[in-house]
Amino acid sequence: MDAGAGAALALLLVGGGLAGLLASWVITIDELKLLADPNFTPGCSMNPVVSCGNIMKSDQATVFGFPNPLLGLVAYAVVTLVGVALLAGATLRRWFWLGLNSGALLGVLFCTWLQYQSLYSINSLCLWCCLAWAATIVVFWSVTAHNVRSGMLFRASAPRAFFDELALVPPLLHVGIIAMLILTRWWDFWTSSHS
Repeated sequence: MDAGAGAALALLLVGGGLAGLLASWVITIDELKLLADPNFTPGCSMNPVVSCGNIMKSDQATVFGFPNPLLGLVAYAVVTLVGVALLAGATLRRWFWLGLNSGALLGVLFCTWLQYQSLYSINSLCLWCCLAWAATIVVFWSVTAHNVRSGMLFRASAPRAFFDELALVPPLLHVGIIAMLILTRWWDFWTSSHS
């Protein structure tokens, strides 16, 4: 089964890919500066909570033995290129769509682990990481919705009907839950005069 995609999905992939690339690029540059100068303070380290430097200095920032944003540079470039190919009218085989969906799922799972580490272990937040998280979530749910609607992921009509009517609900709910976790995690900080 081959399938193309509408302009909306293609644009979401391009936009999500470019947003993730931007975040990964900025974090990579700042991590290189931090390696060269341990006293370097990234521009997004604004206060005790929003502190990219704390994230970059953590063990979680190099979980595979190299800086995490290097994964992002590759993955988001692929997503962007797929979006551009779809805008140009490309049709992709079912295995490719399912592979893209699987890669996006792995990305969401990795981001979920990083979110937990950021909020409850490192106790700091990186705004560029938040942009990468949001991009990954949007890409995952957009590809999932496409695969369900086109019958590549589930054959049953109920999932198709759900994504036909309510495709925006899962990504909005997903991002909303993370925003609420961030808000409640540092509620005292956000509502105090120190923020």
